[in-house]
Amino acid sequence: MSSHHTHGEASDAAKLKVSLRGEALLRSPVFNKGSAFTEREREEFGLRGRLPFSVNTLDQQVERAYDQYQSRGSDLRKNSFLQSLKAQNQVLFYNLLSRHLEEMFPVIYTPTEAEAISGYSHLFRQPEGLYLSPPSADKMEEDFLDACQNRELDLIVVSDGEQILGIGDQGSGGIGISSAKAVIYSLVAGIDPARTLAVVLDVGTNNPDLRNDELYLGWNHDRVRGEAYTAFVDKFADLVIKHQPQCLLHFEDFGVSNAQMLLERYKPKQAVFNDDIQGTGAVTLATLTAALQVTQSKLSDQRIVQFGAGSAGLGITRQIRDAMILVDGTDKKEASSKFWLVDKYGLVKKGLGDKVRSEIEPEFVRQEEDWGTDETHLLDVVKRIKPTVLIGTSTASGAFTEDVIREMAKHTDRPIIFPLSNPTRLAECKPEDAQKWTNGKALISTGSPFPQVDLGEGKKYTVAECNNALVYPGIGLGAILARATRVTDKMIVRAAQVLGDMAPASAEKPEASLLPDFADSQKVAEAIALEVMDQAIGEGVSDLNDDALIQDKGARRKYLEDKLWRPVYREYEYDPKGHW
Repeated sequence: MSSHHTHGEASDAAKLKVSLRGEALLRSPVFNKGSAFTEREREEFGLRGRLPFSVNTLDQQVERAYDQYQSRGSDLRKNSFLQSLKAQNQVLFYNLLSRHLEEMFPVIYTPTEAEAISGYSHLFRQPEGLYLSPPSADKMEEDFLDACQNRELDLIVVSDGEQILGIGDQGSGGIGISSAKAVIYSLVAGIDPARTLAVVLDVGTNNPDLRNDELYLGWNHDRVRGEAYTAFVDKFADLVIKHQPQCLLHFEDFGVSNAQMLLERYKPKQAVFNDDIQGTGAVTLATLTAALQVTQSKLSDQRIVQFGAGSAGLGITRQIRDAMILVDGTDKKEASSKFWLVDKYGLVKKGLGDKVRSEIEPEFVRQEEDWGTDETHLLDVVKRIKPTVLIGTSTASGAFTEDVIREMAKHTDRPIIFPLSNPTRLAECKPEDAQKWTNGKALISTGSPFPQVDLGEGKKYTVAECNNALVYPGIGLGAILARATRVTDKMIVRAAQVLGDMAPASAEKPEASLLPDFADSQKVAEAIALEVMDQAIGEGVSDLNDDALIQDKGARRKYLEDKLWRPVYREYEYDPKGHW
């Protein structure tokens, strides 16, 4: 990871050699300090007459930027202001965010970023990242190298824009989600933004609103499918291996038909991570781990009904099954038998024939003879299975009805209920209802933020938000620091265990949250990264060649702390052979 910026204040580090001067320096978001350039730097870099007289501190700049942010009337305008700030001065942008993390997170990510992406072609001011499209496929390598600008990258976030944040196909607007995820990696996990790249694979769109919009900026064409699609993505993934072999490739918001296929395709040969599948699975496993600390029971003893069998639901199911195998030593067949998948057709069973999606492994498909002609909708399944865990990723608002929850509570003392569908209005149930129907006994995590629930007698239940941003930055940082050649199942399970262990909830404090507070996300990411590094080294998928790092955890902790990028200004000196 680059040492453009390090822990501590500017004076702690040697001067950074920079080759840009004058207007070019002020236009570089990586190196621009705006009004914070010192008098010496203004003299040396030809900036004296280009800036107002006073020299500001970073604190003063943040105060000014926060006032400007607050003056924007809507969250969408606040998002637009932050995008503009990022394009001008990265240190100021990240420093502002880090000081107001909980307040600004919903503005730079879900739900506001979804609104910004859906209006991308109308809100567009300047490009960000790399846009790749089939008509220019023969120039892809040239375009890729141009975007990398001779940099060594730590992270590439890529989307094809098909399944964005619950709003579906957004075509080339998908660059917005790649960019937002890269920002969160830098903010939470200290990955240098100068070593990240956001990419959209603009393979067309099937969204009629975009296709009929004369201002649409993407390739106005039906989405490419099948072999042509796979060949296009292969070409891109191969370029990453060829030119950025140490880089983590993060897949984001790909459609359900492609997400798992691409993950299985690249997972054995390069460091890839799919947040919708693995991140969602890991954070849900972490939350479940914390719930089991309250109930004092084993993962492999659970009976789990998974309501919704898309990429998120399947990712969660596979992740929890992997953990049963790796942590409890359960064999694959028995672990798979602990899950009952329910989708819009009811229980996923053999008799549904071609209605069973091809991505669903046979071991999760229930046999007809076990069920006969019984009704197989959610309430029937809950009555028959008596689940201990109920997880929703269906986007079917209110599907966890009073009948379903009360039936579940009859058979388990502490029902574990995760209505994870986003946004808030699509949640399968409201936490206050789940607590009312279980007499305050439910252990709950949701996909969107919900307020505390009053349990009476002065007790309040804190609802955990099952937010992937608590887990993927740490996994990514660990993989990058370990120079991992692959991201393995064990690395992800280890990350989930660390996160679950950091949750405030316990047998003594059952009303506490099943996940750490997002305000602690930086500390969480560092703890996860260390364990993921250990796991990568232990599994032999680390390319580190430093014996001290390989053998000594204390050395790895110091290495991590030294590598973290923090948004503080470095002192510059002019050097024609310096950075850029």
